[in-house]
Amino acid sequence: MTSSPASTGSQLASRFGLSDRVFVGPAARRLARTLEDGLEQVESTIAAELGSADPLVDAAARYLYEAGGKRVRPMLVMLTAQLGDGITPPVRDVAVALELMHLGSLYHDDVMDSADKRRGVPSAHRVWDNSTAILIGDLLLSRASRVMGRHGADAVDMQTATFERLVMGQLHETVGAGPDDDPIEFYLQVLADKTGSLIAAAAQSGAYFAGAGDDLREPLRIYGEKVGVAFQLADDVLDLSANPEDTGKVPGTDLRAGVVTMPYLLLQASDAADDLDLLARIDQGVARIAAGEGPSILDGPIAELRDHPVTARTHALALRWTNEAVDALAALPNGTVRDALTRFARQLADRSS
Repeated sequence: MTSSPASTGSQLASRFGLSDRVFVGPAARRLARTLEDGLEQVESTIAAELGSADPLVDAAARYLYEAGGKRVRPMLVMLTAQLGDGITPPVRDVAVALELMHLGSLYHDDVMDSADKRRGVPSAHRVWDNSTAILIGDLLLSRASRVMGRHGADAVDMQTATFERLVMGQLHETVGAGPDDDPIEFYLQVLADKTGSLIAAAAQSGAYFAGAGDDLREPLRIYGEKVGVAFQLADDVLDLSANPEDTGKVPGTDLRAGVVTMPYLLLQASDAADDLDLLARIDQGVARIAAGEGPSILDGPIAELRDHPVTARTHALALRWTNEAVDALAALPNGTVRDALTRFARQLADRSS
């Protein structure tokens, strides 16, 4: 059955956790139908690329893909491709390759973070083991390289540069800020490398491989990177949400696990006595949880942090990065693509409001 224009826009928006306002008006809904058709092509191509005659490889490689995911990166590739020739075979392949890169990085991240769940299911290393999860991540990255390699040196250069930044971001997050680093600037750079770089690659590659002007490549790269940072800052606020239905997680999941977030870093930068007291209680609670106590011992401090000005400042910071992302779109022609990119960025940040 063919979707109506209204339901098409609704379906695509809901896939990304956004409202129908991303696709407003007849032209935008036609764009939504084009993107939905493209996503169907991408999904079937990813499924084919993940297949293997080896039963273990086939099951493990498909595991996180079949668990779901929003496919934000392929969507951005195909959206910016509308600035050129649309969803051509090279555009589709680049969308597939970037999603495979993202999937491969998730296998690695979950091992490094000792994560128990991903996309609502047990993490791959919990189902199999660390070595298997790492090797499957490597396999997905190699298949991404194979797909990208079909389209010449520019495609390979884009992929390798992006992958280098992903690795550097993970490395710096693992090692932590040094004595000469500003912790907040260091954290923002980690977000730009770990999340922003892949979204930036998606935003610029769609237009580039669809034959749009080279002058659009840098503005779209800036847009994607800043959207990625804003998205993660909004997640830092959502982590403290009192409503688990907002996040699918217990409030303060990251903090309870000792994961650094922007509200924590802003609290750490304060010299007010009350702030230092709250910081100390959070640190003590994290240490006690790591030693085996129940995570509920941090319920009180997390509730205080939720209502603290540093959390409002984090939300304001997410909006600032969003505004800078939207400003980068000034180089794009007016129209449905620019409008959709603008709404997409603003609503990602507003998830935490």
